[in-house]
Amino acid sequence: MQPTTKLAGKVLIAMPDMGDERFDRSVILLCAHTDEGAMGLMVNMPTDDISLEDLAQQLELDADPGMTDHPIYVGGPVEQERGFVLHTADYASPISTLRVTPDIGMTGTLDVLEDLAEGTGPATVLICLGYCGWGPGQLESEIAQNAWLVGRAPMKLIFGTADEQKWEAALAIEKISALSLSSTAGHA
Repeated sequence: MQPTTKLAGKVLIAMPDMGDERFDRSVILLCAHTDEGAMGLMVNMPTDDISLEDLAQQLELDADPGMTDHPIYVGGPVEQERGFVLHTADYASPISTLRVTPDIGMTGTLDVLEDLAEGTGPATVLICLGYCGWGPGQLESEIAQNAWLVGRAPMKLIFGTADEQKWEAALAIEKISALSLSSTAGHA
């Protein structure tokens, strides 16, 4: 059996009719995947419930004016009060940054927001509240049940594609048309 860490740094693309509206047309960057479970962040679900300016005020950060231009994303349904920042590899927190791909890091500590507020943070960011989590074997089971497609996660998809286009763009990277998808797997 191959190690399950092979899915970290990939995206999960929600299949139509997966049965959970929270993930409808979602694209999730898998940040970690081990025998103990998996963790990822939705990268195409911005929220209007909170702005970065509101978040900076709650955290008592003196925000750089350019900082407040970033949308906040629903990273997933788990611990939605907890923040994570996906960012370019030009930044690494001295406290804790997880390298998700060679080009993308994830930091879940306050210092990345402090650095952004001071203008010394990463060049490109995607700020998420909450995350998607799976227990041991759960994600593999959902993939086998045809709930998710696994795809590549180029920086252009994560940071350079309009949110409303990311689902179809993730499919297109894998040379799959959204019109060809079915919610049921075929068995011979």
